[in-house]
Amino acid sequence: MKIGLIKEGKKPADKRVSFTPSQLATLAEKYEGQLSFFVESSQIRCYTDLEYQEAGIKVVDDISFCDLLMGIKEVPIEHLIDNKTYLFFSHTIKKQSHNRNLLQAILEKNITLMDYELLKNQNGVRTVAFGRWAGIVGAYNSLWTYGQKSGLFDLKRAFDCFDREEIKRELHKVQLPPIKIVVTGTGRVAKGVMEVLDEVGIRSVLQKDFLVQYFDEPVYTILCGSDYNRRKTDGGFDKEEFYNSPEKYESHFLKYAEVSDILIAAAYWDHRAPKLFQLEDIRSEDFSLSVIADITCDINGSVPTTFRVSTIADPVFDVDRNTFRELSAFGKQTSISIMAIDNLPTELPRDASEEFGAQLTAHFIPELLHEKSPVLDKATITKDGDLTIEFIYLKDFVDEKENLEKDNEEY
Repeated sequence: MKIGLIKEGKKPADKRVSFTPSQLATLAEKYEGQLSFFVESSQIRCYTDLEYQEAGIKVVDDISFCDLLMGIKEVPIEHLIDNKTYLFFSHTIKKQSHNRNLLQAILEKNITLMDYELLKNQNGVRTVAFGRWAGIVGAYNSLWTYGQKSGLFDLKRAFDCFDREEIKRELHKVQLPPIKIVVTGTGRVAKGVMEVLDEVGIRSVLQKDFLVQYFDEPVYTILCGSDYNRRKTDGGFDKEEFYNSPEKYESHFLKYAEVSDILIAAAYWDHRAPKLFQLEDIRSEDFSLSVIADITCDINGSVPTTFRVSTIADPVFDVDRNTFRELSAFGKQTSISIMAIDNLPTELPRDASEEFGAQLTAHFIPELLHEKSPVLDKATITKDGDLTIEFIYLKDFVDEKENLEKDNEEY
């Protein structure tokens, strides 16, 4: 099998890659005679063509001879090659309307599409993801935003740092007053957030103490779904019911917004679930949040002030508390500053790619050698010009023309 790493074509360009040069060299040696690897020439990738060539990997201008084509972000329709097998984050399985045309084209071109988001172990747990790096960069950017807003310190932008080690050195500049930071989520993304907050020396405290106690140092608390969602009928919480029927619940997050300075939203959100707060709530004098880092990046989702995604080049916009209008970043001291970059890991692309490639090496590559792989079957959305059985629910989405709300993208 010939495996090719494609050049990223989506704009803005993503610098990440599925495998580093050294990882491909190791794989080529280990699976000699079974798998061979090629890299499409790219000027934007975080690892240069020369680095791959020095590792003994062939760099080519035409990748169309390969059997499996691997990318990171969605492949532009005009770049798709008929009758090939692709693996990338397609952002289609939640009926994301902005990628309807992409899925239609994949079916028309008889492409077999696999999605990283669907690679899972026997327990249904995802085996490859960039979540930790979204959390690391998202937390760093939240501190950068607070530094810019307050004028207390000035960090280098994350994408200007060469690697994770430089990020650590930059964090030494952070000098915080006794503020409170609330973090939603307990998964990979939230754990990445905690890494950064712990490195800065911000103490983690229990939710009940966070709400009622004064601290003479900066602190943070981590919230799971049961901490800020309750059943409408009786105020209770049942995890299985919440995941299956989130519309039966309401948010009681406001009590945290009233004592916190920074919100880092790192929890997956179902569009049926309640929002953390309502837009009208930010008018209240009790609403204390001044910086929101929305790592989830759901437009008008769990964080209603996320009117749009921001970009690495223009990372922050402000929201006026009274008019709800968007302002330029840090345009008003009383406004709320929103950081909502939707491709955070690409700010540290070398580190993120190395960890991602290690996950693929352990969990994906061995599956390619099996004559029949249930893991890959379950990760396959389209095959032979049609949707696979597991994703037949997308048929109406492909066929119909209704406007569907854009859902959260995977990092």
